[in-house]
Amino acid sequence: MSVVNAALIESFDEPPHFRSIPAPEAAPGQEVVDVLTVGVHPATRGIAAGKHYTSPTTLPALAGADAVVRRADGSLAYVMMLGEGTLAERIVIDPAVAIPVPDGADPAILAATMNPALSSWAALRTRVPFQAGQSILVHGATGNAGSMAVKVAKHLGAGRVVAAGRNRSRLDALTAEGADDIVALTHDQDATAAALGEAAANVDVVLDYVWGPPTELAMRAVLGARTEHTRLLDWVQIGGMGGDEITLSGHTLRSNAFRVLGSGFGSVDMPVILREFTELVAAIAAGGMAVRPHPFPLEKVEAAWSNQDEPGERTVIVL
Repeated sequence: MSVVNAALIESFDEPPHFRSIPAPEAAPGQEVVDVLTVGVHPATRGIAAGKHYTSPTTLPALAGADAVVRRADGSLAYVMMLGEGTLAERIVIDPAVAIPVPDGADPAILAATMNPALSSWAALRTRVPFQAGQSILVHGATGNAGSMAVKVAKHLGAGRVVAAGRNRSRLDALTAEGADDIVALTHDQDATAAALGEAAANVDVVLDYVWGPPTELAMRAVLGARTEHTRLLDWVQIGGMGGDEITLSGHTLRSNAFRVLGSGFGSVDMPVILREFTELVAAIAAGGMAVRPHPFPLEKVEAAWSNQDEPGERTVIVL
């Protein structure tokens, strides 16, 4: 029996383990591909820990949520396979969901960058009527996805980007990566609210990676400082580092042109996602945006799982 090396989730309490499994075989309409790189993202770890809505219901199961692969014709493609697993030397894919990767693209950079970039890209391209020249507040801008949101916003034509986050050194670095203004989110709520109100009073879109009580504070600060209450503000919930719930008064909604909405895979049709992924892959391959990959070989998957990414980098498994 032919086998391939893989990373298997055998317990939600442990990292995936390096194992040999039967080589995959394609059913009609499927294709076997060679896996080149797989990103180890927060969602990837959450799936392997049983904490994601696509976590497997039975174990063992293949780890990994996305991959850059080589197809039978030699071309490269990016695939996202939530709930199916990608961390093996070869996997089976549906060719319809394979996003073409331009010649010359670095698979490791693509694997490192796609996941952090896609949340803000999808939000601005599919969830709100964003137009070039508008202004954006990235709330939670010092994580990988938030930092990438600053670059994505500028790439898509934002006229002004305000970056708000807790990591001061990372905030300072973002001024060289596209942020026009920065706001330090500190334990001093009054100072934080005043800074947010001054910098972001009249933004058009908020990309929120924080949520919870910090977002309640930010909403009060931004809306309270707004000079044009009839000017539409779209507040897009993307991440939940600060909690999963907020309290929002009806008065806030009635007294402002204010919409709260989420952005995720359940909010966008798959054909739209595939179209946007294709454009994002092309933008990353062209060098417009990049996260620095920290590569590990497949046999070191346990070490990769425990690696703590530095700002601006992402762990990837290279096969």
